[in-house]
Order: sequence, then C-alpha cells, then structure tokens
Amino acid sequence: MGIFDGVKRQLRSVIEWENPAGDELFYRWSDNGDEIKNASKLIVGPGQGCIFVYEGKVISVIEEEGMVSLLTDNIPFWTTLTKVMQSFESEHKVGLYFFKKTRILDQKWGTRSSIRYDDPKYKFPVSLMAFGNYSFKISDAKLFFVNILGTKDSYLVSDFREMMVSRINQPIADFLATAKYSYAQIDAQQEEISAALSENLSKIFLKLGFILTDFRIEGTDFDEDTRERINKIADITADTHGAGIAGVSYAELQRLEAMKDAANNQVGAAGLMMGMGVAGGLAGDVVNPTKSETKGVKQRLEELKELFDAELISKTDYDAKKTVILGDL
Repeated sequence: MGIFDGVKRQLRSVIEWENPAGDELFYRWSDNGDEIKNASKLIVGPGQGCIFVYEGKVISVIEEEGMVSLLTDNIPFWTTLTKVMQSFESEHKVGLYFFKKTRILDQKWGTRSSIRYDDPKYKFPVSLMAFGNYSFKISDAKLFFVNILGTKDSYLVSDFREMMVSRINQPIADFLATAKYSYAQIDAQQEEISAALSENLSKIFLKLGFILTDFRIEGTDFDEDTRERINKIADITADTHGAGIAGVSYAELQRLEAMKDAANNQVGAAGLMMGMGVAGGLAGDVVNPTKSETKGVKQRLEELKELFDAELISKTDYDAKKTVILGDL
C-alpha cells in the first residue's frame, strides 16, 4: 500500500449505507477499512440505524435518520504520517454497523415434525402439522449485536429466520400439544391459537432484541392415520344424521347397507341368499304388526314401497308383504 493510498483513505468524510440488499439485516461498513478521520459525517438513511463501535466498545446506537458528526482520535495526515512503520494502520479502530429498523414481513415458519397428542373429544391419537408466517422488527440492536452478532460483517434476514425456526418450533409444539384442540376445532380456532402463540413467542423475540409484530397460522394438516380416523367419524356422523331423518336407527341402517351389498355381490347364489335372508328379517321387522302396532296401514305400505324402490327387497317380497299389510284392513 502506497503512502498516497493511506492519505486518500484518511480523507473519507461521509459514511453511509448505500443501496442495502433486500435480505440484509446488519451490515458492517468497511469501504475505508476501519480508520475514520476526525469529524467525519455519518448519514443514517430512512429505516436505518447504526451501531458505533470504537476501540472494541459500543459507544452509541444511532436510530434517528439524518447526519451525525463523528469525533475520533484519528486525525487525517498526522495519523498516516506517524504510522509509516506500522503499514499506515492506526490503533484507533472504529466499527460502524448499519441495521434495518423497518418491519420484516412474511417470514415463513412450520413445524419440523408431527405434534402428537390425544384428541380430547374423540379419544384417539392425532399427529398435527402446522405452518404460517410472522413479521418482526429490531427493538434493541445493541442487545442483538452484543449477544449474537459479534464481529460478523453481515447478517441476513435468512440467517435470522433459520435461527428463529429452531427456537420457536418447540414452543409451538408444546402449546398445541398442551392445549389439545380437537381436530374439529383447529381450523375454527386458528385466530385464537395464533394470538396465544404470539404472546408466548414474543418473549423469545424480546430476549434477542426483536419485536414480533405479527404471527399467523396459515394452515394445518394431519398425518394419514389421523385423516383416516377423521374420515371414518365423518362418515358415521353423516350416516347417523341421515338415518335419523329417514326414521331408522344407525343399526338398522347398517343392516340395510349389508343387505344391499349382499344383493349386489356377484360371487354367487350364497351372497344373494344372504341378502334375501337379511331383507326378509328387516322387512319382517318393518311390517310385522307386533312391532308396528302404532303404525297405520298407509305408513307401513309407504315404508315397504321405499324399500322396494331402493331395490332393497325383491318384487316377490314386496307383493307378499303388501298382501299381509292389506290383510290387516
């Protein structure tokens, strides 16, 4: 390095963070090495802050935008000329670390593994996955700088996101496992769950010097075994509701389904005969006067016709039972 390079380096009078990268959270200014002349001007742009480190100590954190005068013991020319034997290096070292004060939006999070717990309503084990996004901003740049950043020249939003995923994943899993929302409640309670998690996670962010400004659950999912159990319950619930509308019990509905399956079975006469046997037993239950004493002839005929129209009994069975019912007139 020539003497004129050293002199030029000491003449730097304006320092600023120009064109920060979109993913950059902290940036160490180093255009002029780490020697800054006395009374240099520091420009802090909109949405920026700057940590002023002098001789290894954080002297100040500048958070207001504008121009700031820096006073150091590095006097131009004099420092250069008296440091010839030390390769123009001054012992008065300055570090300027710019940081973003603006809110960082739409950072993705997701549970890395299934959260397992027993469904409190249906009493079977579930495995839940969840994902969403959050936003944050720096609240205490000095705290983060001293405890996490250290002497790194640059720190990216992606670096922060990777660090936080490992820190917030377990609290999220613990909360959902402890809260034990039924699978039927998860989607309906997403806003309430998000609010509760936001309150818990805010404490973690604050310890690092950040504010969690927004936390959202975008979606949840269950593993294949849980979904299979859920679908079975949904089918049974729907069938039970439909059976109630039709005026039959769920057990009777199952017998009707078994009869229909047997009647449609193409494996041979055995399946057909089994279907006819079930049909005969069910039809007898429906039209037997001893079990239907409170039912009128018209109602019994209508129920019999519904069985026939649904192809649950044969024409022969229909005619035979119709004759029996009409015989009660």
